[in-house]
Amino acid sequence: MINAWSLAWEVLNGTMDEEYPIIDTSVGAGNTAHEDDGLDYEIDLTNGASADYNMADIDDMYYHHYTNANSPYNDGWTQEYHQEQLDKMAKTDHNFKYHEDDILKDIQEYVSRTYQGHYTGTKHEFRKVQTIDLMAARDIATDFCQANILKYGSRYGSKNGKNKTDLLKVIHYAMLLLHFDGHYGEPSMPSGNFDQMP
Repeated sequence: MINAWSLAWEVLNGTMDEEYPIIDTSVGAGNTAHEDDGLDYEIDLTNGASADYNMADIDDMYYHHYTNANSPYNDGWTQEYHQEQLDKMAKTDHNFKYHEDDILKDIQEYVSRTYQGHYTGTKHEFRKVQTIDLMAARDIATDFCQANILKYGSRYGSKNGKNKTDLLKVIHYAMLLLHFDGHYGEPSMPSGNFDQMP
């Protein structure tokens, strides 16, 4: 057991350097996060490695970084490094296992692009009206969405191979179907003031 008396004994006997060698500070004042000693906290679960680990591993990693970020015994660099790791972990949903965060990002970008003049009117007052709005006015938007989910789902792997865009369309039409079927409240309808439309 190490205590003040045992350390004093080693100093007085001149064996301190042998029993307690000085740690190489070139790594970061004793920070082992850059060394590969097989410990879980060295696996970067914030950048896609989470598929191989369960929540207990992530909790251990979080605890490791939290402890080191808040320890008064660590130097500023070590505390800063571990705080950065905690910040990364806070921005990541560790329940994702199959690239869902990348897929959601792609979906968001794809859906945003569909609002940039895709099948919209050319005159000023109709520039924000999409075909789906006209179908909603005729109460056929849900059928249209469902049909397109089948169309693009069936087309995937047949036309243009395994085209990622076909799957993005399936997901987008499923999102529209959720909207027009009222899963998120009563669907809004154009009021005639097209400048207020999204």
